Amino acid sequence: MATSSDIALRCENLHRYLGQGEGRVHVLRGVSFAARRGHVTAIVGPSGCGKSTTLYLLGLLDQPDAGTIWIREQMMSNSSDLERTAARCEHIGFVFQFHFLMQEFTALENVMMPMRKLGRLGEDEMEARARGLLTDVGLGDKGHRLTTQLSGGEQQRVAIARALANQPAIILADEPTGNLDVKNSAVIFDLLTRLAKENGQAVVLVTHNPDIANRCDEIKPMRDGEFC
Repeated sequence: MATSSDIALRCENLHRYLGQGEGRVHVLRGVSFAARRGHVTAIVGPSGCGKSTTLYLLGLLDQPDAGTIWIREQMMSNSSDLERTAARCEHIGFVFQFHFLMQEFTALENVMMPMRKLGRLGEDEMEARARGLLTDVGLGDKGHRLTTQLSGGEQQRVAIARALANQPAIILADEPTGNLDVKNSAVIFDLLTRLAKENGQAVVLVTHNPDIANRCDEIKPMRDGEFC
């Protein structure tokens, strides 16, 4: 049974509405969830059921209309934009379906960006950590390349390295293998879960891929804005 120290993120009774007036839609209907350290959870379900909305609320990229969210036992659901931004930078690594790398920068510079924003390490320390993470994802010899000079699978691996840059307690991934072939999907999943488990991080991912979901520690099916 998980103890409070095992829980990196939890939420209770989340509700989210989108739209106005007659077009208002009740997207999330009382979602409760806990993400444990060293544990990989897959959220699965049909398109439009609320999976990505849940992930964006947990990642503090959006705010719930009702309910509470805790990050490492600190309530964040009623916090200010400044507090939420700081918590995302320190505690959360986000991997999107589209990698969203800065194309005018090298792979190394992209991985260093979250560390620059957090501001805890010196320049040499940031570069050394970024190089180490690129080595972990199999790109140790490509740090000098612009992201436009990398394949789609390589760019997604850079995005994973970037998400791990600040050693976040939580990694959230929204369809991280959705644009990749079977081989690269397996590589990305293996990297994401291996590195996270080695570091005791909680991983929550949204996926339509049943092979990926079945390899996770837990599957949370969702339908019509609720966990089944």
